[in-house]
Amino acid sequence: MIRNGPLSLLLHAAITCFVLLPLVVVVLVAFTPENTLSMPWAGPSLRWFYAIFDNTLFIVAFTNSLLLGVISATLSTLFAIPASIAIARYKFKGSGAMNALFLSPLIIPHLVLGVALVRLFSLLGVNGSFLWLILSHVTIITPYCMRLILSALTDFDQNAEHAARTLGASEWTVFQRITLPLLLPGICGGWLLAFINSFDELTMSIFITSPSTYTLPVRMYMYASESIDPMMAAISALMILITAVSMFLIDRLFGLDRLLVGKG
Repeated sequence: MIRNGPLSLLLHAAITCFVLLPLVVVVLVAFTPENTLSMPWAGPSLRWFYAIFDNTLFIVAFTNSLLLGVISATLSTLFAIPASIAIARYKFKGSGAMNALFLSPLIIPHLVLGVALVRLFSLLGVNGSFLWLILSHVTIITPYCMRLILSALTDFDQNAEHAARTLGASEWTVFQRITLPLLLPGICGGWLLAFINSFDELTMSIFITSPSTYTLPVRMYMYASESIDPMMAAISALMILITAVSMFLIDRLFGLDRLLVGKG
């Protein structure tokens, strides 16, 4: 085992550089003034960033992905909270099978889910509906939310709940005042993980989206198959910036440790 020291610091620095180097390359390529993927040796340019905002298709796709991610993650969280509590707290007959059913989308390839869902929607005559796209995303992201909430319930101390009931608090009051705040780190972490997976989902969405409901990953895939210009790098750089700023603001306003880990 490598102890703390120069070798350990060097190893950590090497791993960090290995992880961050592709992101750095993408960001640098985004500032190229050339028509092909290349480093901005002649000087940085915002040409491809301007091109993004001039392309209404990408603006619409980003709006669709953002709206889809927020709605899907919220619905998944609202569903995962009572389902997780029921599975973790009440060991009824079939709870194990129900837990396996809810988490099964984690082991089913999204390609298979996409083909199955597009066939189902074709039979129902609802192809291209944004509502059914939301339900499809809820299906595949709910397990991510449930896993974090179930993890939070594993170390949950019920003594505070028992004390509140002993003092005459109703079940709703106990849930609202005690259970929900104590589960908040798992709920927030589950919502964020569900939103990220929904926003980034490509494989299944290709089968379900229509020209009026396509998402940003689908639009990027379509554009990359038609062109090799640096606009994809510019979009990726913007997404990296948005993610970094969002995490910084969340950390400043609420604290990532408190929301995701439960510290503080």
